[in-house]
Amino acid sequence: MDSYYNKEVECASEEELQKIQTERLIDMVHRCYNNIPLYKKRFDDMGLSPDEIKSLDDIKKLPFTYKNDLRDTYPLGMTAVPRSELSRVHASSGTTGKQTVVAYTKKDLEVWAECCARALCAAGGNKDDFVHISYGYGLFTGGLGLHYGAEMLGATAIPVSSGNTKRQVDILVDYESDILCCTPSYATYIGETAKNMGIDTSKLKLRAGIFGAEAWTEQMRSEIEELLHIKAYDIYGLSEICGPGVSFECNEQSGMHINEDYFYPEIIDPDTEEVLPCGEYGELVFTCIGREALPLIRYRTGDICKLKKEKCSCGRTFIKMSRIKGRSDDMLIIRGINVFPSQIESVLLSLGMEPNYLIEVDRVKNQDILVVKVEIPRDFTPVTIKDTEKIKKHIAQEMKSTLNISAIIKLVEQNSLPRSEGKAVRVIDHRIQK
Repeated sequence: MDSYYNKEVECASEEELQKIQTERLIDMVHRCYNNIPLYKKRFDDMGLSPDEIKSLDDIKKLPFTYKNDLRDTYPLGMTAVPRSELSRVHASSGTTGKQTVVAYTKKDLEVWAECCARALCAAGGNKDDFVHISYGYGLFTGGLGLHYGAEMLGATAIPVSSGNTKRQVDILVDYESDILCCTPSYATYIGETAKNMGIDTSKLKLRAGIFGAEAWTEQMRSEIEELLHIKAYDIYGLSEICGPGVSFECNEQSGMHINEDYFYPEIIDPDTEEVLPCGEYGELVFTCIGREALPLIRYRTGDICKLKKEKCSCGRTFIKMSRIKGRSDDMLIIRGINVFPSQIESVLLSLGMEPNYLIEVDRVKNQDILVVKVEIPRDFTPVTIKDTEKIKKHIAQEMKSTLNISAIIKLVEQNSLPRSEGKAVRVIDHRIQK
C-alpha cells in the first residue's frame, strides 16, 4: 500500500494543482520585482510588468536566472526578505567560482522538510523507522534536508554524516537502521566495506535507500540493490532550489515525482532557451513558486533530463522527471561528439563491470584521447594476458557501438581507484589545464 505525507496535495487533480501553482506564481513574481534589485532591473529592461503575469502560460514571458546571478550578487543579493527574517543559510562548495549562498526563512525550512518527508514516505518510510543519513552536514544541503524530513515524518534520524565507513557499517548493524540516505557511489562503498568486514548484508534490517546528489544509472541501481539487499530510490535536488527533495521516486521507480506545488518545472533547449514539450530531453529549469527567502525565477539547473506526464500506479499526480542524463556543463565533447559520463557508466555496467571507474580525457598532437579506467570484476580471474586484452577489446567495441566514439580501456586492480564519501569524481579532463 502506498503511503503519502500529504495525500491531498500529492494526489491533487490537475485543476487543483494548477490553481495552487498560479496563485503562488503571481505572488512570487510581485515579491521578486519589489524586493530583488536584479529582477526589477531585468523586468524593466524587458518592459515587463509583474501585473502581466496572470497564468502559468505567462511564465514564458519571464526572464531566466543563471548561477552567475547568485555569484554576482554574493552573498545575499538575491534574497527577497530582510536578514532579520532568515533562519538559516547554506552554500555550495564554490569550487568553480564564488560560493552560491542559499537562504531560508522558517517557512522555507518547513517546506524543505515536508518535501523530504514526502520522499521518505514514497520509499515506504514511517514513524517507526531509523533513518541512517550519510550525506554531509554543514553548509552542504545534503544531510540536513533528510534529517528534518525524517523528524517531520516522526521517524528517528541518525545524523552519521559521511566518512569513517567501517563505523557506518557498525551503526547499520547495531542500530538496526531501516533506511540509508547517501550518494549512490557511497552506498556502493558502504556495501563493499560491509562485505570486506565479513558482514552478510542480507541479514541487515535495512530495507530501502534514498540516493542522490550525483548522476547514476539503472545498472548501478541493480548493483546497489544486490550489494545491500534493499530497494534503491532516486532523489533529486540542488542547493539553489532548496536541496534534496525537489523530486523523488515512488515504488514504481519509473521517474521522480516533482514537488510541483513548490517547484514549477520546464525543459528548454540549452542553446536556444526554447521551451520543449514533455518527452524531449533538454535542460531542466525551475521556478521556486513556494519559497520566501530565495524565490528564483526560471533557474537554469544545467541538468539534462525530460519530463513525463503519465498516470502513476502510486496514485501521485505530480509530473515526473527522468533520471538525470548528465549536465550541460559537464558534458564532454570528444572529437566533436557529445558524451555524458553516465552513458559510459551504463556501457560498463551492462557488461558486468564494476561501478568504480575513472574517465580521463587528454589532447595529444591536437587529437582528443579518451581513456576509461575500470576495476576488474570481483569474480574475474584472468588466466593470461590474452584474456585481459579480450575483455578490454570487448568493452572498447561496445563503447564504439553505443557512443560512436573510440576509447582506450585500462583494467585496473580491485580497490585501486579512489573511493568517495561524497560525490564521486568520475572525470578528469586534462585538456582544461593545457
